Amino acid sequence: MTSISALENIYKKGLFGDHEGKNDDEIIKISEKKNLLIVQIVKYKKSNLLTKDIKIEDLILPQDSLKVNCNKNTRILWCGPNNWLLVSIKKELLKEINKSFINTDFAVTDLSHSRTIIELKGKNSKEILKKGCPFNFNDFRKDNCINSIFNGITVTIDMINEGPDELRIFALRSFGESLYHSITDACLEDGYKAI
Repeated sequence: MTSISALENIYKKGLFGDHEGKNDDEIIKISEKKNLLIVQIVKYKKSNLLTKDIKIEDLILPQDSLKVNCNKNTRILWCGPNNWLLVSIKKELLKEINKSFINTDFAVTDLSHSRTIIELKGKNSKEILKKGCPFNFNDFRKDNCINSIFNGITVTIDMINEGPDELRIFALRSFGESLYHSITDACLEDGYKAI
């Protein structure tokens, strides 16, 4: 089965907005991330299993709010008590996940085809998110994540890197086009490059 991007018909590469006369490092880079494994892992309330003993790719499930544990291939985001989102470039990891998380203790759901991921990269990336999200991004750092809204669309935001800031915004696939339009509209003032 071929995966078709939610942004297939609207995503256009190029420079947009107020980009003239600006250096490349002053312009926000926008890209759509595709072909990632996205798995939601939820521990059942009745389970007595200790989640800190379970590892995927030598990563434990983060136990603290807003935290992300990661390596070069995989990121595990804390999404709530006993609730995580695993994102990986390794699609074959799903088999290991299903073996590690017993279905009597965990609900494991493959969300790979039901999410749109937009990545922002640039020194003003947090400023763009401030235009549509009520979260205080001043203390938001590398390997932090939040669940919030952006212009009324429910999103998960994962901070991949700092200097320049690199953020991934996850939304339901059905809201992908609306999210893309909202983000690109917020970027017009600074100028952006869709890559």
